[in-house]
Amino acid sequence: MLAAVVSLALTSHNGKQQTRSLLQPVTLQGGQWRTSLAGGTLQKTGRVTNCGVTIQPGTLGVTDSVLPCGIKLYVAYENSPHFLVQVIEHGPVPPGRKFELTPALAGKLGIDGVQRIQWVFAGTPPR
Repeated sequence: MLAAVVSLALTSHNGKQQTRSLLQPVTLQGGQWRTSLAGGTLQKTGRVTNCGVTIQPGTLGVTDSVLPCGIKLYVAYENSPHFLVQVIEHGPVPPGRKFELTPALAGKLGIDGVQRIQWVFAGTPPR
């Protein structure tokens, strides 16, 4: 499944790079979003992640220990809207958690501390 996700992330549409407006949530096995623990981290503004992303005050992204850099996801928490984000750092997260969220993303989701979030891979609309 990871290979399929990576290929979705790397392909282009009609020879042009995909834009965010074309991205849609992709249902996983059983048609359900996944639920995982996530927590916000104190990330220094100006720091460059190992994925090459410079952390800014408004950076929306996640750290994950399995998914490769650049994979796009939709994330949501309780009744919040969902946000399109990407893996901006590949590395260890505290035990029991799937993701670490940037402070800006945690703020937009309304998360304080460690909470269960919903997430799903982003993909392109069917042709």
